[in-house]
Amino acid sequence: MDYTALFNSMFPDFFSADYIRQMPPDWAFTELVMDLRETRPEETGFQNPGGVTFGVYEGEIEPLRAAVARVDESWVRYFGEGSRVFCAFDGDGIVSFCILSDWGCHQGLRVGGPGCVGTVPKYREKGIGLEMVRRATEILRGEGFDLSWIHYTHLARWYAKLGYRRVLTWNGKGFIPDGER
Repeated sequence: MDYTALFNSMFPDFFSADYIRQMPPDWAFTELVMDLRETRPEETGFQNPGGVTFGVYEGEIEPLRAAVARVDESWVRYFGEGSRVFCAFDGDGIVSFCILSDWGCHQGLRVGGPGCVGTVPKYREKGIGLEMVRRATEILRGEGFDLSWIHYTHLARWYAKLGYRRVLTWNGKGFIPDGER
């Protein structure tokens, strides 16, 4: 599969954006894929620390945005009224979240994926975020998505625990060939 062409179809003119072109040259990010037609996300061995539940967020937008702001203020703008967000909850509190993205059909494949994945600091290092992404990926698989795509990350090893595999690496100048990483 030509992942470069697929990337360019999903994110046209990506490398033309000023905020991408102005990145420091030593910053590199990864694109990861899981072919949902052939595989399922790996089990995480998640041991629930007690009371954590998972589900699509259906509440008011402000508590969600407050949880996102505790992780990364710059992401708040991506969480709007129409966003479809999968979360981990402790009681009524949001402890982990990801947008369930639908990037449409490209090259005859329905592509989506979890994005803006974050866990509130107090709940990190407990396996909650990884389990949340596993469940979000299963939702996409159940909805008939062909590929789950992780866009613009530096956490390739973390996602690899679920079975995602690196297909592209890039920096502000464009794609980085395998031998130059």
